[in-house]
Amino acid sequence: MADDERNAPCTVREEGAKSTPEGANSTPEGANSTPEGAVDFLTLIQSLKVTKRTGWIRKGIDGPESIADHMYRMSIMALIAGDNEGLDHSRCMKIALAHDMAEALVGDITPHDNVTKEDKEAMERTAMQKMTSMLGKKTGDHLLALWEEYEAGTSPEAKLLKDLDKLEMILQAQEYESSQSMDLNEFFTSTQDKFQTKTGIAWAAEISRRRPASSKEDATKEESNETDAKDAKKQRVE
Repeated sequence: MADDERNAPCTVREEGAKSTPEGANSTPEGANSTPEGAVDFLTLIQSLKVTKRTGWIRKGIDGPESIADHMYRMSIMALIAGDNEGLDHSRCMKIALAHDMAEALVGDITPHDNVTKEDKEAMERTAMQKMTSMLGKKTGDHLLALWEEYEAGTSPEAKLLKDLDKLEMILQAQEYESSQSMDLNEFFTSTQDKFQTKTGIAWAAEISRRRPASSKEDATKEESNETDAKDAKKQRVE
C-alpha cells in the first residue's frame, strides 16, 4: 500500500500462488529476453493477482483488492492524469506498473512489520534485481530504472505517481466505506497534507467530498478529539 498506510502485519497469498517459478533462471547478461525468461517472469508476477492488500485484510474488508488491482487502477490514473500535469503519461503508466512489482517476491511490507525503511528498500531492490534478470539486460535495466525512479520520488513523474498511490488507496477506502459501512478514516488521515501535485490535491478533495456522511461526521469528531487532546497536553506542560 502507500508508504503512509500499509496497515497489516502479514501478506495473504491464495493457495496456488508461487513465490518463484520452478526452474526460473536469469537471462545471460547482455542477451535479449528469451521465451523461457519472459514466461518465468510472467509466472512470477502472477502472485500480484492473488495477493490481497494487507491494509484491507487488517480492517476485515470482505473481498479485498489484490496488489495487481491497485496497480491496474493506478496505471489508468496515470493515463488520464499525466496530461493534467504536462508530463509524459506513457512513462507515468510504466512507473505505475513497476512501482509495486517487487511485492511479487517480498509481499506488502507494512510499518506493522517492524521493518526499517532501509531494510525494506534493500529487500525490494534485491527482489527487483532478481526479477529483472529474467528479462535480458535492455528490458531488465529499463524496468529496474522505472522502479528506482519511483523509489527516489524526485522526478515530476515520480512525484505524481507517489500522489496517485495515495489517491488510489483513499478512493478504494471511500468505496469500501460506501459499500461495506466501514470506518476507514485512518487511511484519509494518513495522507492528509501529503499530496505534492495539483492533481493530487484536487482529486483527494473530490474523493473526500464523496465519502458517506457518517464517515465525514466520524472524521470530524476524531479531529476534534485529537485537537482537544493536544490542547489538554499543552495546558499540562504550561
